Amino acid sequence: MVKTILEESKNNSAADAAASTDNRERAVLVSVIRDNQDPRQAEEFLEELEFLAETADIRSVKRFTQRLPQPSSRIYVGPGKLEEIAGYCKENEIDVVIFDDELTPSQTRNIEKEMPCRLLDRTRLILDIFMSRAQTAYAKTQVQLANYEYMLPRLSGMWTHLERQRGGTGTRGGAGEREIETDRRIIRNRIAKLKEDLKKIDRQMAVQRSNRGAMVRVALVGYTNVGKSTLMNLISKSEVFAENKLFATLDTTVRKVVFDNLPFLLSDTVGFIRKLPTELIESFKSTLDEVREADLLVHVVDISHPQFEEQIDVVKQTLQEIGAGDKPVYLVFNKVDAYTYVEKDEDDLTPPTRENRSLDELKQSWIARANTPCIFLSARTKANLEKFRSDLYGMVREIHAGRYPFNNFLY
Repeated sequence: MVKTILEESKNNSAADAAASTDNRERAVLVSVIRDNQDPRQAEEFLEELEFLAETADIRSVKRFTQRLPQPSSRIYVGPGKLEEIAGYCKENEIDVVIFDDELTPSQTRNIEKEMPCRLLDRTRLILDIFMSRAQTAYAKTQVQLANYEYMLPRLSGMWTHLERQRGGTGTRGGAGEREIETDRRIIRNRIAKLKEDLKKIDRQMAVQRSNRGAMVRVALVGYTNVGKSTLMNLISKSEVFAENKLFATLDTTVRKVVFDNLPFLLSDTVGFIRKLPTELIESFKSTLDEVREADLLVHVVDISHPQFEEQIDVVKQTLQEIGAGDKPVYLVFNKVDAYTYVEKDEDDLTPPTRENRSLDELKQSWIARANTPCIFLSARTKANLEKFRSDLYGMVREIHAGRYPFNNFLY
């Protein structure tokens, strides 16, 4: 007993020491649970928000939730809950409060009046991550465009130090131009310039794609952090950046792959996510041209994630939005090595849930859905990878044979 207490004390002191040396910003997370929403789903959203914060190098220390029919149009949460959050932030010297939805400009202004620290909403957080991860000029231009479009309606109240600039000539000038109007004009000009730059880059990339000839194109798509880049590296023997963080890959990477003398193009694209900001969807539509022009989509799914079926729906919806919903799809369930389940007791008569299904039961349920071909593998341990290569070869060969019916020497 004494030994256990000593061990717990030692673990707590080690955790305190680690926290004291952690120089990252400290944050609290805030979410509203709608009346018709499952609390477990809201918890999953907060888990994802915390992962986003970690990706942005912010440490989450506490979560606040409140059940409401809809978020308050004025302050997102109720007045009492906002007061509680503000008091906690002041008492614990919190650096940032992160909200799990996109805040309107009026909500942001009203909440800022009560908070002793800065605010981030989900959209701003994702934009910050994209800005830090963008590598190529193309990705940087797209993220800058999304950032300016997000900022434009939120400029009100930021320039109270300069109400007006004096206008006109002589002693009786006109009202002049407000500082906020000047700033809006500057941002609109920058947005127009960035859109022109993107059009130029789009034309260059269209020429690059046309130079690839009529080769079969395969695109890896899926939710963020499901292992697309790891799978890309295994198939193409390339070194695409892969990391256990959200949005590790922003730039589309295209590699030529050859399976048994059968060549095709494989592209790795940006991952999708719930509540993806509309500014980013619009800005990155041109990046997803590789998806729209692909002959086959390899939809990678993290089978170990508790909400993987919902993630599949998010990806399908996003594919519909960008005009790629009718493409043939090969469903790849990745991370089988990380899959866990809770076995039900024999005397438990309640219906089984997702958490109670074994991997074999899950395989049978999905394989039974004959609409979409699928495979279960692990990119990390390379389990079932040869079967995946064989299946992919067969699908690419079928497309290739339809395009070049007399080119039999390849197989």
